[in-house]
Amino acid sequence: MKQSVFEQTSEQIADTAHKASRAASAVVDALEDGVGAARRAAKQGFYAGAELLDDTKRQVQRHPIETVVATFAAGIAAGTAISWMVRRRSCNKAVARAKVQPCCPSPLNAS
Repeated sequence: MKQSVFEQTSEQIADTAHKASRAASAVVDALEDGVGAARRAAKQGFYAGAELLDDTKRQVQRHPIETVVATFAAGIAAGTAISWMVRRRSCNKAVARAKVQPCCPSPLNAS
């Protein structure tokens, strides 16, 4: 017996609705899994940060002089690196504006 166009259309609509429902539930499951993984990662990060802070406090209490010296050296190194980058950037901007030879010594420009 031949099905009418109406019956075929209603079956296709029902099938499509069923597939869409399955796809939507799969998306919801994936989102829930992602949120759970993000929460676990955040919790692990929090615990790792707290442990690092505790270890740092213990290290400072055990070796205060070495800690101060290391911090001072790190500050000097960071300040030197930042100063060098700022100077190179300002020099490069001046060269670009004036279209002249570079004013800052650079290993690339050394001849």
